[in-house]
Amino acid sequence: MSSVVLKNLVKSYDGKKNIIDNINLEINDKEFIVLVGSSGCGKSTILRLISGLEDITSGDILIDNKIVNNIHPKDRDIAFVFQSYALYPHMSVYENIAFGLKMRKYDKKVIDEKVRNVAEALNLSDLLDRKPKQLSGGQRQRVALGRAIVRNPKVFLMDEPLSNLDANLRVQMRSEIKKLHQKLQTTFIYVTHDQTEALTMGDRIVVLDKGKIQQADTPNEIYNNPKNKFVAGFIGQMNFIDVNVDDGKFNIEDKEFYTDKNISGKVTIGIRAEKMISGYEAFEVPVDIVEMTGGERIVYFYLNGSKCTARVPMDYTFDKNILLKLNPNDMHFFNNENGEII
Repeated sequence: MSSVVLKNLVKSYDGKKNIIDNINLEINDKEFIVLVGSSGCGKSTILRLISGLEDITSGDILIDNKIVNNIHPKDRDIAFVFQSYALYPHMSVYENIAFGLKMRKYDKKVIDEKVRNVAEALNLSDLLDRKPKQLSGGQRQRVALGRAIVRNPKVFLMDEPLSNLDANLRVQMRSEIKKLHQKLQTTFIYVTHDQTEALTMGDRIVVLDKGKIQQADTPNEIYNNPKNKFVAGFIGQMNFIDVNVDDGKFNIEDKEFYTDKNISGKVTIGIRAEKMISGYEAFEVPVDIVEMTGGERIVYFYLNGSKCTARVPMDYTFDKNILLKLNPNDMHFFNNENGEII
């Protein structure tokens, strides 16, 4: 078992402001969980608290139902993969991967077998004699992963390990890390600010803001049923439009819509960018800007004074105006005051 439980976890550096603010989270054995949020939300701090690299202010961290608050990092049986590869430049790939095992006084034959098995799994077998400076960014990241994997830890912690790679290599490494998780059957806790990584890699996603968990759920649930405006806007492209609902009726530009929700007064409507042309209530608006992304276009325009976007296929024709097709069932309604879903 490699479960990780955070109970009422608090971290403060000055005793006044909580960087981590009373977080409760249960991470199941063998789960791939992704912590995502904007810079400064506390996601990397959570990893450092779990690893023991920083002390908690209050609360408990349990690994396999054992409180580890006061256990030294090296005794927590955790492997940490950092954003920077943190490889020893004077050591070969083989020596970098083997370093942790040597420090733990493993037999040389055992070390050699483990290193070569890991190198083969990560396609590093032909690079074992090279130094880090002779490797590409993707190869260095695989060496860093190998150094973590070779120890066979209970839990893997990964802090934005792909952020230094180019776009194509990130896609490749996402797939490799996911395959590793399936092969190793170990608990992975992965930190990123990239929503695409979160949606494609995680069994569950934990969305953080200002040290608090906003929502923890499956990628499908996070995307289709966000609990508040922050989650809706952070994961995926969501348009927010202010409307006034009267007896279930409201206007977007000059088009009248109806909802069967028990709503009245000023609210904010959220509509995904890809849902802007998939409904049945049609009306035209002037186009502001168009961006080409290859297989589709992103069209910018204004609705009720709010800047909005639509993701449309290349064969969707328009000129100065674009024909929007909205479906009220695709709309999310948020409270104007606290941003919670209605």
